Amino acid sequence: MAFKENYEKACQDVLAELQKTMASIDAASLERLVDEILAADQVFFVGVGRVMLALQCVCKRLAHLGIKAHYVGEITEPAITKNDLLIVGSGSGGSLFPLGIAKKARKIVDCKIVHIGSNPNSEMKDICDFMVRIPVRTKFYLEDEIDSCQPMTSLFEQSVLLLGDILAKMIIEDRHLDMKSLWQYHANLE
Repeated sequence: MAFKENYEKACQDVLAELQKTMASIDAASLERLVDEILAADQVFFVGVGRVMLALQCVCKRLAHLGIKAHYVGEITEPAITKNDLLIVGSGSGGSLFPLGIAKKARKIVDCKIVHIGSNPNSEMKDICDFMVRIPVRTKFYLEDEIDSCQPMTSLFEQSVLLLGDILAKMIIEDRHLDMKSLWQYHANLE
């Protein structure tokens, strides 16, 4: 098979996985997540690796909507308070740093905590207020996970990014925000 045909097949496979995954996410948990984002004074994100990169993109997009959004560890990260929301991204729910940050947030301020992940039976379930489950392949190979032809947890990371952009679009439409006016929140020292 020629490169072009291989590429087209790979595109079809990846897009089909994403379509199946996005359709499998519980809408009620997403509605609750949006409500918590909009109710919070500030929204904080924590994850590691490629999940953190995807969450940083979501964080930036929420900032473009005028929402005070930060990721844990940024140089200008403010203090978290009980009026804030911590969004923890971890497919397995057992990544050491996100789990530790969630525990600390629960202990010091008892803010709202949401876990975006795949494993509903992780230690995170006892810390978070609720979970948005993206039921894709993890290192645990749970029986009900959506399988992927992609390496490791690529499907989870892609889904986190797409989910953030989809929810941002829905917030824009729900709040009747003018797309042109959103540029006031975009970085202008570029």
